[in-house]
Amino acid sequence: MTVSVQTIDDAAKRINGIAKNTPLQLNKRLSNLFGANVYIKREDLQRVRSYKIRGSYNLIKSLTKEGKKSGVVCASAGNHAQGVALSANELKIHATIFIPIKTPLQKIERVKYFGGKWIDIKLIGLTYDESCNAALQFCKENNAVFVHPFNDEQVISGQGTVGKEIFDELGNNIDYVFVPIGGGGLVSGVSTYLKNKIKHIKVIGLEPQGAPSMLEALKKGKIVTLKVIDTFVDGAAVRTVGDKTFPIVKRLVDEVLLVPEGKICTTMIDLYQNEGIVTEPAGALSISALDFLANKIKGKTVVCILSGGNNDILRYPEIMEKSLVYQGKKHYFLIEFAQKPGQLRQFVDKALGPTDDIVRFEYIKKSAKETGPALVGIEQASSKDFDRLKKKMKKLGINFKIITSSDLLYSYLV
Repeated sequence: MTVSVQTIDDAAKRINGIAKNTPLQLNKRLSNLFGANVYIKREDLQRVRSYKIRGSYNLIKSLTKEGKKSGVVCASAGNHAQGVALSANELKIHATIFIPIKTPLQKIERVKYFGGKWIDIKLIGLTYDESCNAALQFCKENNAVFVHPFNDEQVISGQGTVGKEIFDELGNNIDYVFVPIGGGGLVSGVSTYLKNKIKHIKVIGLEPQGAPSMLEALKKGKIVTLKVIDTFVDGAAVRTVGDKTFPIVKRLVDEVLLVPEGKICTTMIDLYQNEGIVTEPAGALSISALDFLANKIKGKTVVCILSGGNNDILRYPEIMEKSLVYQGKKHYFLIEFAQKPGQLRQFVDKALGPTDDIVRFEYIKKSAKETGPALVGIEQASSKDFDRLKKKMKKLGINFKIITSSDLLYSYLV
C-alpha cells in the first residue's frame, strides 16, 4: 500500500463519526502580529485531545475479520495509547496496551477511561523502548496486530485526514502549513494530501531542538537513531523516525526547523493567556515556529496544526521556568560572598536594579573560610537588564559565575 490522496480520502470515510472534523480557526492576534492570515487547526478538541485517534482508528477499522479477532497491541504512555484504547472500545476489539512502569497514574487512568473493558494494560519496562520491545514480542506470541504510532501506511493515511479537512475548508488558498514532527506520521499524511492538491504550498516540519531525529536523518540521507534526546516535548521526542515516513518527508516537506524547548513553553503560556487554549508541548510546536519565518509568511495564508492538548497541570511550574530562561529574564549565578555581615545587603542595594527579584538563594556559612559561594536565582523584567547587572557586579568586584545549560547544576535547577 502506498499513501496517496485516495487512501486518505478512504480513511476520512472510515473514521467519520469517530474523529471530529476539528475547527480551523483564524487567529486575529497571530494574524496581526505576523501580517498574515494565520489559522490554527484545533486537534486538541478531539475526544482524546489529539489527532492520534485518526490513525489508530483507521488502521484497526481496516483490519480483516481474522485480524480483528486476534486483537491489537500498542506501546505508548500518552496520546497514541488513548487513541488505540478509544478505537478498540468503539470497534469492540480487544487491545493490549504496553505502558512504561514510570508513567504517571493520571495518564494510565485516561487510557482506562477510553478503553473500558476492551483493553488490557501491561506496565512493563522503564522506558518506551523496553515497553515497545515487550509489545512486539507479545504480538509474535499471540498473532496480534501491532498498531504503530506513526510507521504504518494506514496510520499515516488516517493522520492525513487533517490535511484533507484543511483543504476542504480553505481550498487552494493556503501558502504554508506548519506541522509538528515526532516520528513523521502526521507530516507525511498532511504533506501527501496538500502537496498533491496545492502545487504552490510550502510544508514546514517542526521538531523540538532536543530531539531532532528527522532533521538528522535528512542531513545524513538515511535514518539515524539518536543516542540522547530531551524528552520534555514528549509527544515529539522520538529517537528514530519511521522507514515509511522518512522517504515521504524527504520528498514532500520543504523545510524542517528545530524549535527550542523554552520557545515552545513561551508559546504555550501565550496561547493560554490570550486564547485560553491549553496545549501540550508538541501541540505548540507549529505556532512556536512562526517567528522563524516571519519575513516569508507576511501577506500569506498560513495554517498551524495544534496537534494535542494533553498537558499535565503539574508541569506548569517547569514550563514557566523554561520560558523565563529562554526569554533571558531568569538567570542563575554562583556568587562568592565575604563571610561577614552586610554582604547580601550590599549586593541587593548596589548590584540589583529596581525591578530585579531574587527568586532563589541558597547559602551555608562555613566558619573556617573567609568567603563562601551562594546559589542565587534572579528574575528580571527585561532581558536587557542582564548586561547591566553583570556590569554592576564586576564594578563592585563581586566574584561570580553564570550557570549555563552546559553545567550539570543547570539540569538540577531547571
